[in-house]
Amino acid sequence: MINNQENTSIEAVKKPVVKNISSGGRLQSLDFYRGLVMVLLMLESAGILRYLENVSENSRGHSLILFLFDHAKWHALHFWDLIQPAFMFIAGSALAFSIVKQHAKKVPLQQQWRHALKRSSWLFFWGVLDYAVSGGRLVFELWDVLTQLSFTLLLAFAIFRWKVSYQILFSIALLALTQVLYTGFKLEGFDQPFVDQHNFGNYVDLILMNKTSPGGWVAINCLPTAAHTIWGAALAKSLLMNSNLKNWISKSIIAALLLLIVGYLLDYFGVAPIIKRIATISFTMVAGGWCILAFVFLFWWIDLKGHKRFINMFIVVGMNSIFIYLFMEIVVRYWLYDYTQVLVAGVLHLMKLPPSICKLMACIALFALEWQLCRWLYKKKIFFKL
Repeated sequence: MINNQENTSIEAVKKPVVKNISSGGRLQSLDFYRGLVMVLLMLESAGILRYLENVSENSRGHSLILFLFDHAKWHALHFWDLIQPAFMFIAGSALAFSIVKQHAKKVPLQQQWRHALKRSSWLFFWGVLDYAVSGGRLVFELWDVLTQLSFTLLLAFAIFRWKVSYQILFSIALLALTQVLYTGFKLEGFDQPFVDQHNFGNYVDLILMNKTSPGGWVAINCLPTAAHTIWGAALAKSLLMNSNLKNWISKSIIAALLLLIVGYLLDYFGVAPIIKRIATISFTMVAGGWCILAFVFLFWWIDLKGHKRFINMFIVVGMNSIFIYLFMEIVVRYWLYDYTQVLVAGVLHLMKLPPSICKLMACIALFALEWQLCRWLYKKKIFFKL
């Protein structure tokens, strides 16, 4: 019964939708969205965002900078809290296009599964390796976005051939399960569902890693945030299946608004406060709503209205998102940032420039280096994929 539904749903995909709006069979708005997220992360890795926080510390704009470029300490929602959900949502949307393309090429389902398992294994490996060294010793941690994504992508792939409505119901079931796990288990020392270091997620981390995150992050975030990847895949699939784009846009906006309303109400009435660090169901819904609105707006603005100015800067980054993420997290974080600061700031200091300007120019130089690397790979048509 499920197999019949799977074949029907995949066959319902209408190739002309993508082909007519995007050159080369790609959705430029999706490439831009991914690139925008990665450019923001590049600004962080280069130290520019940290520089802005420091220079604005005693000014009126400091709270705005913190809201835009820093995670909420616990119960709140900052703009920066939407970066990881967007990353996982975009991965789900890209997955939909990949599966449809494989289906059009008549790639056997068994081969698609092998590829999906291989991709998830590599994501898990790189996610663990990303934070494998801390304090001069080897550590094992499962809090990186790539380890989370290894689970959510595999789950989204497994149910992609279901009807979109079934995928949505499944994601809601994941959120319900999350709420039950946090509020239904009364474990000694971990019976405060929304309190840092005393919740069910912390308890699971002790089992998995024999430690908890000082920042309050938990490994089982992959369970509720799987909804973000599933929603990204379902939204892209519904776009590919829908020949009436205006109808698709209106329904997508309604779905996003419903997520926002329900999420904020759950927070307001104390059912589940908005906490990004443990991915409460209210946070997952609200973040998902904003991701959908961003996707729909960019699709309308870039692919339908044809606004293509200044998007190439972001697309060249978005086309190698996994590569630049690992480059930032491993090469930049462990070596290149300090080297660039000493080299560039040191040279500029010889020119008698103020220390603050020297530091800013070193950050900008590192960002430019990262972007030029992406641009070079793009021009050479070198794209790293898992």
